[in-house]
Amino acid sequence: MGWTLALAMLAAPLPALAQATPDYGADLERFDYPYPLNWFATQAQGDAVRMAYLDVAPTAKANGTTVVLFHGKNFCAATWGETIRDLAVRGYRVIAPDQIGFCKSSKPAGFQYSFHALAQLTAGLLDQAGVQRIALVGHSTGGVLATRFALLYPERVSQLVLVNPLGLNDTLAEGVPYTPLDALRAEETKTDRESIKRYQQRVYYHGTWRPAYDRWVDMLAGQYAGADGAKVREAQARLSDMIETQPIAAELPQVKPPVTLLIGQKDKTAFRANTAPEAVRDQVRTVPEAAETAVKALPRGRLVRLPTLGHSPMVEDPTAFHTALADALQR
Repeated sequence: MGWTLALAMLAAPLPALAQATPDYGADLERFDYPYPLNWFATQAQGDAVRMAYLDVAPTAKANGTTVVLFHGKNFCAATWGETIRDLAVRGYRVIAPDQIGFCKSSKPAGFQYSFHALAQLTAGLLDQAGVQRIALVGHSTGGVLATRFALLYPERVSQLVLVNPLGLNDTLAEGVPYTPLDALRAEETKTDRESIKRYQQRVYYHGTWRPAYDRWVDMLAGQYAGADGAKVREAQARLSDMIETQPIAAELPQVKPPVTLLIGQKDKTAFRANTAPEAVRDQVRTVPEAAETAVKALPRGRLVRLPTLGHSPMVEDPTAFHTALADALQR
């Protein structure tokens, strides 16, 4: 009987082991970026801070346009690696910063995050880089920031491309309850590699998963894993507060540059909709649903639907995304 049980146990499939989380450091000190880093050092809210950024020259005949890429909350400048390469081949100079609070950039204690503050800091970075007029591309939370930048500095933005941006609808007005900072901090204590992967698989990649996505899960989870992980959790909680309270939906009619919305239609992102009462949860619009209304509010808006893609089309299908982005920039 004992041998039978032992053999049966050996024959049974083993449970999947959780993948180890790398310790990349709170500022991604041990995570490699695809291009050399540049640094913008300045003062913000009484602290010395610095922003990491990639600045890549065209690898074909220069077309005279600089494209600036803004990452989302769960992403970094490095996520744009393949997009930078494609744009450089097309003759663009490309700049991709890590915003304050994210990735390799500073995460100052007690920082009051706002899209206005991040936009102003980025304007200073572009001044240092000697760039005035830009084509601006923003993904997810970076789409909110890109829109804010265009509202604050319309003379600097020749065109705006928003890739599955947040902020096109006011989720608090649609039924999501405000979550105070202490509750956001408590949620951050539960964030780990497996929770990040589950969320991204369900919301970003419409239930599918490919091994290539693991690099970006590790990039995010690897910031939490080390001795300074509390610094990352605090920044992430404060950034969530910024996102939930600072949508740009009401200001879309004031956006002056032409805007292309590149929207993966399988995106299930509706910021913090899971915290809404079940009776109103379906009223909180996803990014693709909000884009259908937002494009009508934009004075010079255009909607491009990517029917087979989700929240992160540059990761999910770089070739299709680059074709759509190149077309948008040429317009």
